[in-house]
Amino acid sequence: MSERFISDLKRTHSCGELGLENVGSQVVLMGWAMRRRDHGGLIFVDLRDREGITQVVFNPEVDEGSHGEAHTIRSEFCVALRGTVRARPEGMTNPNLVTGGIEVYVDQFEILNPSKTPPFMLEEWIEVNENIRLKYRYLDLRRPEMYANLLLRHRAAAAARRFLNENGFLEVETPFLTKSTPEGARDYLVPSRVNPGSFYALPQSPQLFKQLLMMGGVERYYQIARCFRDEDLRADRQPEFTQVDLEMSFVAEDDVMDLTEGLVAAIIKEATGQQMSLPVPRMTYDQAIDRYGLDAPDVRFGLELTDVTDLVADAEFKLFATAAAKGLLVKAINGKQMASLSRKDLDDLTSYVADFGAKGLAWVKIKPEGEWQSPIAKFFTPELQQAINGRMDAVEGDILFFGADVPAVVHECLGRLRLELARRFQLNKEKGLTFCWVTEFPMVEYNPDEKRWEAMHHPFTSPRQEDLELLTSDPGKVKARAYDLVLNGSEVGGGSIRIHRPDVQAKVFAALGISDEEAQEKFGFLLEALTYGAPPHGGLALGFDRLVAILAGEPSIREVIAFPKTQKASCPLTEAPSRVAAGQLLELGLRLDKAE
Repeated sequence: MSERFISDLKRTHSCGELGLENVGSQVVLMGWAMRRRDHGGLIFVDLRDREGITQVVFNPEVDEGSHGEAHTIRSEFCVALRGTVRARPEGMTNPNLVTGGIEVYVDQFEILNPSKTPPFMLEEWIEVNENIRLKYRYLDLRRPEMYANLLLRHRAAAAARRFLNENGFLEVETPFLTKSTPEGARDYLVPSRVNPGSFYALPQSPQLFKQLLMMGGVERYYQIARCFRDEDLRADRQPEFTQVDLEMSFVAEDDVMDLTEGLVAAIIKEATGQQMSLPVPRMTYDQAIDRYGLDAPDVRFGLELTDVTDLVADAEFKLFATAAAKGLLVKAINGKQMASLSRKDLDDLTSYVADFGAKGLAWVKIKPEGEWQSPIAKFFTPELQQAINGRMDAVEGDILFFGADVPAVVHECLGRLRLELARRFQLNKEKGLTFCWVTEFPMVEYNPDEKRWEAMHHPFTSPRQEDLELLTSDPGKVKARAYDLVLNGSEVGGGSIRIHRPDVQAKVFAALGISDEEAQEKFGFLLEALTYGAPPHGGLALGFDRLVAILAGEPSIREVIAFPKTQKASCPLTEAPSRVAAGQLLELGLRLDKAE
């Protein structure tokens, strides 16, 4: 091997910046051997670092002593080299690389560290089992698309900080070790050694602390906050996640929403170069459910729900007629020009909506002259068929899907169905970034298992002033001063105007079945703070991982987190969670059940 030279030289360029303007220059490069090709004397290596790839050439005739070692270079060897930039021979350029017009002829190099054969190829768009990728995440992160995702995330975070700093916000850190106040998802608990038998909780959000900051006169707070929830995981959930958290004093809904639009626009421009269309359209929760079935609607395509309850009330089809007579709901979706769906496709869709509570899925294909083709067609007179066609704007080649049940089931099932139809027919493909606000959420929702009302967002959300009296008489009709920001059918932000009066907070706790004693035990410090001139305030949190994943075009937030957990909340790399020594447990005053 050549004598060591690295201590005397510094890297002059990255592997992604050399071009024809550098021809004749002597450069020092450092990186990893991505590919190696032996062409009968000359050895070509694609050297990669985080900025790109440069082709380097080893010629044993130049210096047999050192270049003979080039034969030992293999994939992912860490290499440093010095050489001269030359133009590639005619016909040998690579237009797909920024550096594709040049190559570096090596005159001296050093293998900084050899590598075992990697468990998978570290090239773009290689399909590898996710658990293997996570087990060797440090290798996975060398792949260009993973670095691109981390770079996009970094730019998004930098843009958020810059925008909020320029708008008078203070970045304030809030505690990780705090009090357990379980409402909704389960807390992660941390036992206290110095207070045996007591536990901290990792924060599900900085909600209470950011409200306390408003009571402390900070007025404008933000934090790129780590949060923790012990809940069932999906592609867009992690046990630890990040949110851009903000709170403002002396504001109403429009103030928070307008500022958030500016924040998200700044993030998108910095991270992707795209311009966000402003202002963002708004709809109420009731409008979202009525038209799209879900409270996070994907508005990039149509397939809106249409109420046909009144039309089917007199039909001979017993299921629809009975639903209408019982005051239930019958709605339909028009799959424009989707009548090509096969019977197997329709059976699959029926099974799909069954997972969301549907007892079946009635369908009708529209033939010439508006004629129906369907197992249920015989139960509808020609006149009724034409009336439904007219309301649904149905023409030849369309297919109608019907749901009949209690409103919640109909909306959920048809809302999910429209998303599945859009996926199958690629209705949302290349539609870009489409936002909407959803406002005026219900304050509470009923939990039949616990036989009590629960906060739809959290118990510190302010009800509308005009609905205050309903808190005691009919909580289900109370609307909250809450708002969600939805992007391409995913909720990427949510917030509300908070309760700042202790009497209103007491009414909300009472409506939720939280006794005075329980309220004092869990939230006594907040209730006390409200009595010291708490200002009106409100805020929002952006789901940072989810937003970045959408901007990166990734289906899972795990692709934009450096070291994520699996769907079983485990880390294949570090093998966390893991057992701990008995002595550690004893020190904390804990012991495991023998069965464990």
